[in-house]
Amino acid sequence: MKLVATVLMTALLAGTALAQDAAVPAAPATEGPGIDVTVSDDSDWQDLGIAIPAFATNADVATQTSAGSTGQLGFALANVITADLKNNGLFKPTGPGSLPRPALSEIQAPNYPTWTGRKADMLVQGYVRAEPDGQVTVGCYLYDVALGQQLGKAGWTVAPAEWRRAAHKCADMVYSRLSGESPFFDSKIAYIAETGPKDHRIKRLAIMDSDGANHRYLTTGQSTAMTPRYSPDYKSILYLSYYNGAPRIYIYNLETNTQRLLLQSNYPLFAPRWSPDGKWILYSMAIGGNTDIYKMPAAGGTAVKLTDSPGIDIGGSFSPDGSRIVFESDRSGSQQVYVMNADGSDQHRISFFGGRAATPEWSPRGDQIAFTHIAGNFRIAVMNPSGGEMRYLTDSWQDEAPTWAPNGRVIQFFRTTRGTSGKTAIWQVDLTGRNERKLDTPVDGSDPAWGPLRP
Repeated sequence: MKLVATVLMTALLAGTALAQDAAVPAAPATEGPGIDVTVSDDSDWQDLGIAIPAFATNADVATQTSAGSTGQLGFALANVITADLKNNGLFKPTGPGSLPRPALSEIQAPNYPTWTGRKADMLVQGYVRAEPDGQVTVGCYLYDVALGQQLGKAGWTVAPAEWRRAAHKCADMVYSRLSGESPFFDSKIAYIAETGPKDHRIKRLAIMDSDGANHRYLTTGQSTAMTPRYSPDYKSILYLSYYNGAPRIYIYNLETNTQRLLLQSNYPLFAPRWSPDGKWILYSMAIGGNTDIYKMPAAGGTAVKLTDSPGIDIGGSFSPDGSRIVFESDRSGSQQVYVMNADGSDQHRISFFGGRAATPEWSPRGDQIAFTHIAGNFRIAVMNPSGGEMRYLTDSWQDEAPTWAPNGRVIQFFRTTRGTSGKTAIWQVDLTGRNERKLDTPVDGSDPAWGPLRP
């Protein structure tokens, strides 16, 4: 289902009815620059008291959403927004459970003394309305309580099953307006759902929203699924499959729930990846003990060999502009990170800080590369594209396989429990390294892949 954006109302009629909406762009609206902070100093955000009361409604009527009536939906929307802003580690919002619910007439004319008395610096409030065709309209407003000013507004009309998208888009609008950064809540994650004992793990392809909601399995587990990646347009997922030892690369169509075999080989295959324009697929193939990186059209066709060095060249992640590729290689004697041009030229090592370096992935911003640093423990680290300014973000026993949020501020990875259980879980951390949390999944999770912002 597509999300349809609508302009928020410009007037309230008699304090109970809503004015007619007009179309606006689907992207969350922002007005002016955000608060000037950096990823190494988030104190300005954390000091903000953000109140998020339950959204108002013109009439508490039944909806086809999973949340219930419009009154219940207004409460659920505020809860999702609160969780989004809280879980990224930058804000300390207060949710609807401990706040008074504003009247509909207050949505565009807040009662500022109420919120000043609750020590709220910012106020996020809105409305929800049931439409005759079963869809729901959601409006979202951001206010600066101290200044008594509106900082942003946006609205969306969504299908019942898509109501959480409206909440994520509201959180995106607030995040962008207050931080001055690109949003990331309205996005999805693909990962490998794992069950079974350590020596016989069943690995299924699964997807979910950025907060873990709307979880869905895509494969049955009869064949092992590995290393998924969303296509840039969100229509497909690229992944590696092993069935009876035979490696295959599939493209799973999310609109038709069918999959297309892109490549089958008698040789081991590894780590398929999309190009930023979705036209090319990178993958690695091992022949005679030597593993190299190849590039082939996403529509199928002849592959081009990009590396040809003794040893193992594996991985591969395009820079955002598609001009360069970062990958790992042991050609120097141990796993290290290398960069090359998209045609395979100018291959050179960039990791020179001791230990081993693996699973590199380029930030959507283009300014950093995340990777797994191995020196005793496995830790998530970042460096610039030249290999400088290396920083650790985690300090656990086995953290690996980083993947970036669409805005390049948060990194997801998977953590393996120390011991014999082999249990894995998906975690995320922001670029300060101080805001770390586990993402709840129905079963163990590995190989996360964060998709771009949803269209």
